[in-house]
Amino acid sequence: MKNLLLLLGVVLTLAACNTPRGASSSQETPTDSVITMNGPGVFLDPDSDDEEDTVTEGNYSLPVYNPAAKRINDLIHTRLDLRFDWAAEKVIGKADLTLRPYFHPTDKVTLDAKDFTFENVSLSGAKQPLKYEYNGEQITIQLGRPYARTEQYTLHIEYTAKPSSSGGSAVITSNKGLFFINPKGEDPDKPMQIWTQGETRWNSRWFPTIDQPNERCTQEVYLTVEDRFQTLSNGLLSKSTKNADGTRTDYWKMDLPHAPYLFMIAVGEYAVVEDKWRNVPLQYYVEPEYKASAKAIFPHTPEMLEFFSTKLGVTYPWAKYAQIVVRDFVSGAMENTTAVTFGEFVQKHSIDLIDDRTNEKIVAHEMMHHWFGDLVTCENWANLTLNEGFANYSEYLWLENRYGREEADYHMLEEWQGYFSSAEMSVHPLIHFSYEDDEDMFDAHSYNKGGSVLHMLRYYVGDEAFFAALKLYLDKHAFAAVEVHDLRLAFEAVTGEDLNWFFNQWFLEAGHPTLAISYDYDAESGKATITVEQTQDPELMPAIFDIPTAVDIYFENAPKRREQIRLTERGQTFDFEVPARPALMVFDPEKVLLCEKEEEKTEQEYVFQYFNAPSLSDRLEALQYLVQNESEEMLPVFNAGLSDPFWLIRAVSVGYADFEETPIITQIRQMAKTDPHSVVRREAMNNLTQWEDEEAVATARYLLEKDSIYSVLAAALSTLAAADEAAALQYARKWENTTNETLLSIVSDLYSANGSPEFLPFFERQLAKADGFSALSIFGGYQSLLAKADLAQTLPGLSNMHTIATDSAQSLWRKFSATKVLMDMSNAFKAKAETLEDQSMKAQYNAKADELRAQVEAIRDAETDDDLKGIYNQMLEGGE
Repeated sequence: MKNLLLLLGVVLTLAACNTPRGASSSQETPTDSVITMNGPGVFLDPDSDDEEDTVTEGNYSLPVYNPAAKRINDLIHTRLDLRFDWAAEKVIGKADLTLRPYFHPTDKVTLDAKDFTFENVSLSGAKQPLKYEYNGEQITIQLGRPYARTEQYTLHIEYTAKPSSSGGSAVITSNKGLFFINPKGEDPDKPMQIWTQGETRWNSRWFPTIDQPNERCTQEVYLTVEDRFQTLSNGLLSKSTKNADGTRTDYWKMDLPHAPYLFMIAVGEYAVVEDKWRNVPLQYYVEPEYKASAKAIFPHTPEMLEFFSTKLGVTYPWAKYAQIVVRDFVSGAMENTTAVTFGEFVQKHSIDLIDDRTNEKIVAHEMMHHWFGDLVTCENWANLTLNEGFANYSEYLWLENRYGREEADYHMLEEWQGYFSSAEMSVHPLIHFSYEDDEDMFDAHSYNKGGSVLHMLRYYVGDEAFFAALKLYLDKHAFAAVEVHDLRLAFEAVTGEDLNWFFNQWFLEAGHPTLAISYDYDAESGKATITVEQTQDPELMPAIFDIPTAVDIYFENAPKRREQIRLTERGQTFDFEVPARPALMVFDPEKVLLCEKEEEKTEQEYVFQYFNAPSLSDRLEALQYLVQNESEEMLPVFNAGLSDPFWLIRAVSVGYADFEETPIITQIRQMAKTDPHSVVRREAMNNLTQWEDEEAVATARYLLEKDSIYSVLAAALSTLAAADEAAALQYARKWENTTNETLLSIVSDLYSANGSPEFLPFFERQLAKADGFSALSIFGGYQSLLAKADLAQTLPGLSNMHTIATDSAQSLWRKFSATKVLMDMSNAFKAKAETLEDQSMKAQYNAKADELRAQVEAIRDAETDDDLKGIYNQMLEGGE
């Protein structure tokens, strides 16, 4: 049986509940337990028979707690004048910072400034320098006299910064703050760029500031660069002045305050595509090659601004909205106020983005931050989900609005799976004050669980109250820092309900419920029952969650009925009077509870569920059960699935439908040609080929002429190649320069299988840019042609492979692929030598084989990555 999840990732392997989780309640402490305080310490033994309490001495310690930063000085305005030494990768800056004491008078100020050299530190307009102390991380400046909170002062700081990295995280891989890309222009395949990434506290690597999320200020930035470069920063470009030395100074001004981590600059050679929403200017910065695709790269930007502004009841508050793609970005994207930065993975041609929702979701995510994160900012990183949870949930809201609830629910399934996978390793509260490092907060809790909890809250209070509460929260806390209680109070003010129970268990407690659910029917009493047991580990999370939900009861010949229930115990049974045995009972019919569940249902109930329960999750659950249990009822269900309204079900069904039935084969042939979703067309083509349909090649030829989606073309080309190599090669030549990895891989496989040296130039062109998984195909195809060429023809190519394999600046994919070519060619030369009678040629091939093997051994010995070193050992030992 083929894998049901051929293209669906993890969706159908979910053993989890297809709903957001419920709320948690306080755990009860058994009366006979020994209560300790903060681990080893002093405790009283309640079972002691002694007249006096026995005291055990230990070490008290407070738990780790990461508070919001104490505010001593309030940063009001930042003015930066920046130039750059590209070759030395330095920032030459002047900063004018306007501050005032926050409340208490003070005669000093401490600023974050990592790895700076200071040329001047003074009060603005004063000639006398100020005294200061600097430890490489922070500068503490003596102001010369005490200032009261009614007095402002402006510091003038001239400095040089050389940003460096002291680490990174899984989400933000480097904390360098400011990055020079190809600064000397030595790589012809990479543009020269400068860009910044300030979250969490890394903008202080390139300008002095109070680098905390509960700080905010307005800003001005002057950027002096070569005239050939475009620049971008927060706010509006107010002025651009060409200088006599061939440089240009751009003046960017931001009139509304925002947090220092949201400051950004970018410099590079870009095509800038202009757009507009209402009176707000929009700009899309892409590399010139992608200018025609810019609006597809940042899809539906004006529509999203309109949708979120209307939905939230708070109009987009900033002066512009710009989006820029940068090379070698250290995160996915970053919501810098008015100027969002994206990694190069989003930069594709329009044709590659059809039916791919990735860019839409990430554009929505970063845009929503302009309300949640930029306008209203978490006061500390422990409250990060107040930024990221909302941004995560924006993806659901946008998909629901544009494509319908099932597209959004499919996305939510993926989000839950990401969280559940993370929770298998560790759980912590959404509001998590005891983290070890700021970067630890950027995980599937803050993002995935945060969005899921908001989804659940929306369904609990209802849409009208949910969005009214968000409007109140945004209006009340605009341009301010918040904590989770501010959100709770907004919801309580709108709904009139005490919601501590919800926020305590979902935001302040860890984990999620695990539910064992069974159903029964008693004919004598005429009652149907549902029993739910909460089985989550009470040592890791609340033993009992408070879960308001519902049960849908279906009958064969009567309308379904919905019953509201509320779980408040570890185990509960609910009885319902019914006119007949239910055909099906569905727990949490809206599929909004964040939980893992195991249910006891029969095969007949799952079949009924597929045909009658309305949600995508219900249908996927039914398909999962039928496949896992190899049910005899599979074929009629999957045959029906070919006509399902949602593309995901259709894509799965083509792999399990009854290929013995002519009408079904006819339907799948038609789906391959005309289904509106490219994933379905691709899967239909693949399955026609696998089942050796007599019209598969004709269908492939049709798609190669009529379709335009690369994944579909790749499937069709693969089918044609197996039947008619010459015809396939003609089509392949059309796509030699495609950037689509899937199609390029098929072309590579075709050329390497053909074996003609005429295709070597194709591989040599592709080698320079092949990376990631596609590098295996390109480098492997190149090797197969080298193995068929004369020894003299292979030498330049092998020299190039050795250069790539030993270049520390290359990616692991490229280094590994090049090393594998060297090893495979060593083996090929040894095999070739065995077939030769000419002793001179035999010696040459053996000598080259030994040389290549020695190169691989040297590469292995120099490798610092243990996993890669182990793979190289396997190569040398003759393994895969």
